[in-house]
Amino acid sequence: MVRHASLFSQLVGLFNRQRFYELVHRHGSERYAKGFSSWDQFVAMLFCQIAQAKSLREISGGLASTLGKLRHLGVKAAPNKSTLSYANAHRPWKLYEALFYETLDWCQKASPGKSKKLRFKNKLLSLDSSTISLCLSLFPWAKFRRIKGAIKLHLLLDHDGYLPSFAHITDGKGSEVAVARGLCLSPGSIIVIDRGFNDYGLFADWTRNKVYFVTRLKEKAQFDVIGQRPVLASKHVLGDETIRFTGPKAGKRCPLPLRRIVVQDPKDDTRTITLLTNHFEFAASTIGAIYKDRWQIELFFKAIKQNLRVKTFVGTSENALQIQIWTALIAMLLIKFMQFKAALAWSLSNLVAFLRWNLFTYRCLWEWLDRPQDTPPQEAAPSQMPLPLLAFGQQMLS
Repeated sequence: MVRHASLFSQLVGLFNRQRFYELVHRHGSERYAKGFSSWDQFVAMLFCQIAQAKSLREISGGLASTLGKLRHLGVKAAPNKSTLSYANAHRPWKLYEALFYETLDWCQKASPGKSKKLRFKNKLLSLDSSTISLCLSLFPWAKFRRIKGAIKLHLLLDHDGYLPSFAHITDGKGSEVAVARGLCLSPGSIIVIDRGFNDYGLFADWTRNKVYFVTRLKEKAQFDVIGQRPVLASKHVLGDETIRFTGPKAGKRCPLPLRRIVVQDPKDDTRTITLLTNHFEFAASTIGAIYKDRWQIELFFKAIKQNLRVKTFVGTSENALQIQIWTALIAMLLIKFMQFKAALAWSLSNLVAFLRWNLFTYRCLWEWLDRPQDTPPQEAAPSQMPLPLLAFGQQMLS
């Protein structure tokens, strides 16, 4: 006797259906719908991400070949290609954005917290963007260069569990600084950025609002050293100074004193990294460790591009592309949530691969997470075998 639904059904069951339909009503996602619900669309697009379906045909055919296992998902039948394509092109992608933040809320509650290497209590965040190339003839709305299209995925990564706490999608020409200016950061938080976000007015605004930042200093930056700070015993810290910008633009936009720290690259003794921050209390080695942990957002972009469908798309409209990327982010939250709950130390790529291979296996999800190689229970007793097959077996025995 089967005691559990499929693994995919149990994953889908983590979402609150009542809350989902509240979001559907709020965004008017089913205003003109006839038969094909928003829930059916969401399940199909989530299947696209986890099963890594490459086209509408694979989504429709993959769900249709599950031999009656869709009833546990709340889906009556597999969608037609044209039906799913029309829904992705016309139903508002804002529903999936709202669902992403709903999912983020219960994923954050299961988060193990900040890495033990960083012992301070401040909220640590990393901000960066990644460009996704597109064919301009297929995506004419995604303007980037004369013969090339692209979009940018802007992410704010929370280092408590390394979860994306904010996401924004623009065309390839979208400004990183404009996205950074639109963020609402709580006082006392620390944001780590790369040199692409260098904006002296933004640095001044963050300092006045008691938001700390850590970034790399531009090589051509003009400044005066107004104080030397003692360097504690650390083989990687080469200098610690208090500076003030003097350039014609930087001096006016950011007249506040800042901190310049020179650290040695631990992997290359001949290379130094010059950091800029407005935090004067932490040791220089701690500031260096904070910037080093920024690499986690690069790993996040790498993971989502390698394991989910954010580089090839099943629709060419802007709305369909937004839906697919937001669904990928929701799927990533689900995978991170499973990592938090598992006793086994899963790597993200292995977890995605094993889940894809066992998507419609009938096992308890949490038992499978801890013992994925155990033999699954029998789905049906021999007496429940289809009659033609049973008769064929009796004929062979006779």
